[in-house]
Amino acid sequence: MVKWSGSPVEYSLEGEFPEMLFTINREGIIYLNAPLDRETQDQFHIDIVVERPDGREIAKPVELRVMVGDANDNRPTFPQMQYHTVVKELATKGTEILTVQAADNDDPKTDNVRIFYRLVGQMPETPRNLFRVDRDSGVITVQADSMEGTAPQYTLTITAEDAKGLNSSCTVIVKVLDENNNPPIFSHHEYGPFHLAEDSSVGTTVTVVSAWDADEWGGDSWQVDYRLESGNEEEVFTLVTDRQTNEAALILDKVLDFERENEYILVLSAQNPVALVRGRYGPASTATVTIFIDDINEGPVLSQSHYEVTVREGEEPGRVIATIRGYDPDSHPIRYSLRGDTKKYFSIGKYSGELKTVQALDREENSTYTMEVVAEDGRNSSLSASTLVTVHILDVNDNSPVLVGDYSWKYLCTPRWEDQALVLASRDSDGPQHGGRLNFSLRSDTTVRSNWKLTPINDTHTNLSLNVPYLPPEVYIVPFTISDSSSPPRSTFINLPVTVCPCNVRGNCRTAPKQLQGMPTIQSTVVILLGTLGFIGVILIVIFVRLSYQNSTPPNKDCQERVPLKVSL
Repeated sequence: MVKWSGSPVEYSLEGEFPEMLFTINREGIIYLNAPLDRETQDQFHIDIVVERPDGREIAKPVELRVMVGDANDNRPTFPQMQYHTVVKELATKGTEILTVQAADNDDPKTDNVRIFYRLVGQMPETPRNLFRVDRDSGVITVQADSMEGTAPQYTLTITAEDAKGLNSSCTVIVKVLDENNNPPIFSHHEYGPFHLAEDSSVGTTVTVVSAWDADEWGGDSWQVDYRLESGNEEEVFTLVTDRQTNEAALILDKVLDFERENEYILVLSAQNPVALVRGRYGPASTATVTIFIDDINEGPVLSQSHYEVTVREGEEPGRVIATIRGYDPDSHPIRYSLRGDTKKYFSIGKYSGELKTVQALDREENSTYTMEVVAEDGRNSSLSASTLVTVHILDVNDNSPVLVGDYSWKYLCTPRWEDQALVLASRDSDGPQHGGRLNFSLRSDTTVRSNWKLTPINDTHTNLSLNVPYLPPEVYIVPFTISDSSSPPRSTFINLPVTVCPCNVRGNCRTAPKQLQGMPTIQSTVVILLGTLGFIGVILIVIFVRLSYQNSTPPNKDCQERVPLKVSL
């Protein structure tokens, strides 16, 4: 209330405030016409103007400061409605998880902004008293001695309340992080014994083992790595783990051999891929697998799949040319036999495996022999193995060269025609090492070498020609030798009849050449043939006459009377 002493006056209010928020009457009483909000404006400056009735100002305006007091009309609020945080499974009591802070818009200089925090809800509800929130600071901590065995996630409801009881709430989602505090434990300490046949195929599953882990399913702390700690030094077995079930299959990884190893005792271990944060791996994390191998009668095994043997041709029969080596895994005797030796050139020792020649071999007949050696189990003939044997015959110079062809109808012209020659062909049945190049040479006779000439064409052919301009027409014997290229060489001596005759312009013989001394002519040959046939005819006549006389008998008297007389005309 404002009171001006003296003459009558009129009052009015001026200032920065909403119109009609403050008013003043004639008596100077100031009225508040609407509620005030301190959080919107906490003070007002009002000027009180005093005037005469005629409007003249009596004095300067009086300043009035209105302070708005706090009425605690705001509830505490959280900056966000939901929080997320984590806590480790092995967190100890008192471990701080999260701090929540609410704000109150009331006057911070008053107790109206003092906030109290409370934990009013937990889902799942059990076990109780896992967490607590500090009443004044909003710090959330672990209340339980341990978080082991709890749910993987909790939802907490936190309220913030002021002194008047105004409040709001938020939720805190706490995820419990699993830690590797549990070692895997095998469901069985011993597996087996199992029996595997010696001929079991690679990839056979022997058994399936499993170890249980109490840590969170599917996490690294729950996964199990299985290892073969001992008994598998030769890596005969391997482990294949199923990450979905945490089981491991024991698989055969190599071929078994009863004679080498007939029993396996495998020690397995189970560990996590991440380190244990508490405890250690003990006996419960190991297991033993016992496997017995059952013997199977196996066939013989040969040391080589193919034998290459070399034998000189003509070698004395009965010599050992190779020994086939084999062994039986079951120590049974082995019987050897040959297959494919159709001409029976070879033999093999039934139990020794010694391969021998039965007869001398001729390279010119066959240079290579291939056969199969079969090795049978001495106790079970259905079990066998085989190998190929190839015998190569080494060439020996056991054949002399020979002249090939008929030269009786060929001739050389006299006087000598240029470039006219007889082409002589030769052959040697030995291989190229011995009979490769064949050499022709005339006999060491002055007359022969002066009359005839040999000119090589290639390794097997040579030209025979006149070495003089003229030779009298007749049949000549040309002596020469054919030798092979071996050392020492093998040779063949040849006496070749060669016809020399005068020729016409076409190169044909015009007259028959003079016969060699001692050789029959055509006329004499015909006379001899006719004489021989005549002599044979006389002998045949005599034989028939004698046979006819022996078969005829003299007629009796009666018969003579009945036979009419023959009249000779």
